[in-house]
Amino acid sequence: MNSYNDIIRIDPEKRFGKPCVRDTRITVYDVLEWLSENMSHDEIIADFPELTRQDILACLAFAARRERTLQYI
Repeated sequence: MNSYNDIIRIDPEKRFGKPCVRDTRITVYDVLEWLSENMSHDEIIADFPELTRQDILACLAFAARRERTLQYI
């Protein structure tokens, strides 16, 4: 996934400005948590049909980019 800019959006009026998938209220954190609980992409999409595989990959790309640019003290 080269770009997540069209998928991950930050709106201060939605979910306290947390990064969300498109116009949903599903945050990047939500998706990462489901993946960490060993949910498969298919299981996530079955529970949240508004998501796509590309959305899930965009969440991973966003998190990887944020981790790469995080400043550690």
